Amino acid sequence: MKKSLISALIGASLSLVAASAYATHTVYFGEDLGLGEGTRLLSHPNADAARASFFSNLVGVGTETLEGFATNTVAPLAVNFPGFGTATLNGTGNVATVATGTNGVGRYPISGVNYWEGSGTFYIDFSAPVAAFGFYGIDIGDYGGHVTATLAGGSTEVYNIPNTVYGTGGGVLYWGIISTTDTFTQLTFGNTAGGVDYFGFDDFSVGSVEQVHPNPEPASLALLAIGLAGLAGLRRRLN
Repeated sequence: MKKSLISALIGASLSLVAASAYATHTVYFGEDLGLGEGTRLLSHPNADAARASFFSNLVGVGTETLEGFATNTVAPLAVNFPGFGTATLNGTGNVATVATGTNGVGRYPISGVNYWEGSGTFYIDFSAPVAAFGFYGIDIGDYGGHVTATLAGGSTEVYNIPNTVYGTGGGVLYWGIISTTDTFTQLTFGNTAGGVDYFGFDDFSVGSVEQVHPNPEPASLALLAIGLAGLAGLRRRLN
């Protein structure tokens, strides 16, 4: 009985190791709900914490803030990511400028005065393979739309970003992804309520394989260490 219990727990722990070994994509997400379409959030701790966690596993990653473009500039945009290289933004939308407050319907920049605004599909083609990508989203989901992110290149992965729907306008989220094995050369943003729900995007960050931290410690490994320590204590108590 005692040996069976210990064996079962050890088996569960080894299953956790196998699961973490095959988990090649790590997603980061944080969201701060809005206070209304006319109110800019002065702080967004949940989104910022997700961004900080994303960046903690990267080295020398650059961010495109769109500050170098004129108001109402449309695609294609030649965007630049210091430390990585260049990319081309295509599709629907335009550069919007809001210096203070919101644009009256919930959208505003995170840094500087510019951000990308759209309702349909836009995509970014990268000049070299990408292993990490992150961004801020503003006023997403107050009219029921979800953002989708499709990574294409070596393989194709589709992610439905879990933003709140039908919430109060003016919210902020951060979403990022890091791949430890696959790379991608294009990222497409979709909108499940295109033409109805308009979104803002700002501070796009991109990292190459070389810029991913060489020794990240997945949360599952930390949990495994705790679990194995517990097993050792359990073995002593049962013997």
